[in-house]
Amino acid sequence: MRTTTLLFFFLLFSFLGKSQTTYLHCGAVLDCKGDAAKKEQTIIIEKNQIKEVVNGYKKAPKDVKVIDLKDQTVMPGFMDMHVHIESELSPARYAERFRISDADVALRATMYCERTLMAGFTTVRDLGGTGVNVSLRDAIRKNFIRGPRIYTAEKGIATTGGHADPTNGMKKELMGDPGPKEGVINSPEEARKAVRQRYKNGADVIKITSTGGVLSVAKDGKGAQFTIEEIKALVSAADDYGFVTAAHAHGPLGMKRAVLGGIHSIEHGTFMTPEIMELMKERGTYMVSTISAGKFVYEKAMNDENFFPAIIRPKAIEVGPQIQATFGKAYKAGVKIAFGTDSGVSPHGDNAKEFFYMVEAGMPEYEAIKSATVAASDLLRISEKYGTLESGKMADIVAVKGDPLKDIKILQKVNFVMKDGVVFKNE
Repeated sequence: MRTTTLLFFFLLFSFLGKSQTTYLHCGAVLDCKGDAAKKEQTIIIEKNQIKEVVNGYKKAPKDVKVIDLKDQTVMPGFMDMHVHIESELSPARYAERFRISDADVALRATMYCERTLMAGFTTVRDLGGTGVNVSLRDAIRKNFIRGPRIYTAEKGIATTGGHADPTNGMKKELMGDPGPKEGVINSPEEARKAVRQRYKNGADVIKITSTGGVLSVAKDGKGAQFTIEEIKALVSAADDYGFVTAAHAHGPLGMKRAVLGGIHSIEHGTFMTPEIMELMKERGTYMVSTISAGKFVYEKAMNDENFFPAIIRPKAIEVGPQIQATFGKAYKAGVKIAFGTDSGVSPHGDNAKEFFYMVEAGMPEYEAIKSATVAASDLLRISEKYGTLESGKMADIVAVKGDPLKDIKILQKVNFVMKDGVVFKNE
């Protein structure tokens, strides 16, 4: 008995101590470092890290796993910098928030997480929900559920009546008076407290709603909703904790205040002016455009009068078509662009449609891909580990059949997904 036990542990430790190596034989590699594809490459992966990328199809030792991607174009795992992973927009949304429990939210979200990963998005920045998003992040980290690596804002931060005020649209008896704990602030002091509360609650990033929004049950979709003093206090507190900050912004005044206040990325940017574009270039502020969401809400508002409450439809019709046009102008002006969809407004799993919309608006195909790899990792401050295919980077890798530099739409059909060296999809 003792001999058998010792043999078992010897074999176990021998297995655990052995380096797990995988060779990917790739027909073409877009490593997001250079400007062109490299043909016939081998990516050598040890455990969850890229050891080397070499020319040709390197012959593997007998004990090494080989994955044949010779008819595929291989790229770094995609990153979506604006999702809401907990939910998905539907006509029932506005009533369901009074009925469904956190358990309901979490169980539904497991499906959204898996769809996102299977679409080739190995990392997402989740910009606000109920707080269940923190649990989803942790469950994925611990391999309880399948999904992308999540950097979450936990709850977004708003002002009273602002776009992320959770009591908008409620009757007085249910409304209460939310404060910094719930993410609602009305002074620089409360702004700092709200950031610290997000840290306490386990957030990774900070998101504010610096203007009105389309989907909140409120009339204004563009007006400024933070003072510049509040934004500066919030950014200062966020910097103390190393948080990247994001500002939802449609109207120009709130957008300008956010840029001047030091926010790291502007989300949507619908009515961005040339002056704001120049400010963003000077300060290195990213734009995360979310064209997908704009198209989705416009289509629903125009074709289904029952999809949204009446107060929302005019905002969706005004804002929706403008986002793509503004994106094209901002790109041509030289504003830094990071990929984002606002999935949860548009359906989870359709994230790659954004690539086509970006190209349609004037961005070259490879730059669109780099916006979801190099630029996104720079915005999240994780470039040391992610965003390119090269020695020392983590093994987040996707592949498609065909050449996305000739037809960007093929990114909507990802055949191979590896995250942290683990294959989640191989068709």
